[in-house]
Amino acid sequence: MELHILEHSLKVASIAKEGIQICTHGLIKLAFLPSKTRCKFFSLTETPEDYTIIVDEDGFKELPQSEYLSVADATWLALNVVSGGGSAASSQPIGVTKIAKSVIAPLADHNISVFMLSTYQTDFILVRERDLPMVMHTLSSEFTLLRVVNGETVAANCSGVTNGFVKPKLVPRPIIHPLSSPSNMFCVTSLDPDTLPSVATLLMDVMFYSGKEMGAQNEDSGHIRFFSFSLIEGYISLVMDEQTTRRFPNNVLFTSASGELWKMVRIGGQPLGFDECGIVAQISEPLATADIPAYYISTFKFDHALVSTSLSMFGE
Repeated sequence: MELHILEHSLKVASIAKEGIQICTHGLIKLAFLPSKTRCKFFSLTETPEDYTIIVDEDGFKELPQSEYLSVADATWLALNVVSGGGSAASSQPIGVTKIAKSVIAPLADHNISVFMLSTYQTDFILVRERDLPMVMHTLSSEFTLLRVVNGETVAANCSGVTNGFVKPKLVPRPIIHPLSSPSNMFCVTSLDPDTLPSVATLLMDVMFYSGKEMGAQNEDSGHIRFFSFSLIEGYISLVMDEQTTRRFPNNVLFTSASGELWKMVRIGGQPLGFDECGIVAQISEPLATADIPAYYISTFKFDHALVSTSLSMFGE
């Protein structure tokens, strides 16, 4: 197995709901006019609390400075597990449960905080740039480490990364944060970038406008507002509830043969912050043990796991 260290230097930020209109122009440019920017890594996720953006340095320049924009105090790097070679975005999705014991748990054991972004295509593990030497030391025995430089994969320089690190003491990881599960079911899907212009108006409405009208109705029915759009190295990923998918024309969205829907588990009663280690491991390890496939999306304030509706072990 290969572990690719992508070349993007990433920012993780939150946009307050009341300030989204200030950033809409830049966000639309990043999502729908990629040829007009140099951005190669962009993700926008709306939750009931705020919008979370993950974006590379070129994309971050498209956003205005604002009191409504809060930026995590770190530069992040994206890691991607690739099975059998190939590029990160074109590989078959691994699933967070498939990498729970080989990547997520060892990083937690070494007190390395991660920020997860599962997409339709693959799973990205974000780590702080300053933690990279420890990350490489931790994972070098299990993976062939490769760095992506100007779009090409080259062997990562691991010399010197094994000096001075103390072997961690392994401790149990019980789930310590409250879990909740909204009533709406979710779809993880994609679309052909060539069809994006044909649904751009609809996507803009979903991303920035329709949530305001549906918020109260969704809360009353136990639904929550959650929508995620990612455009990473030319590949589009969408996470939306079943109700939202019905707004799209037939044959635009990619779906699996089973048309599988996913149940969301939200992690956290209070904002989780970025310094606590092991939150992703607390959730993904039990799922991996039970062989339950899952997606995992971290946001600025809370974490979200999407598990198969037929195999959920967390209950309602």
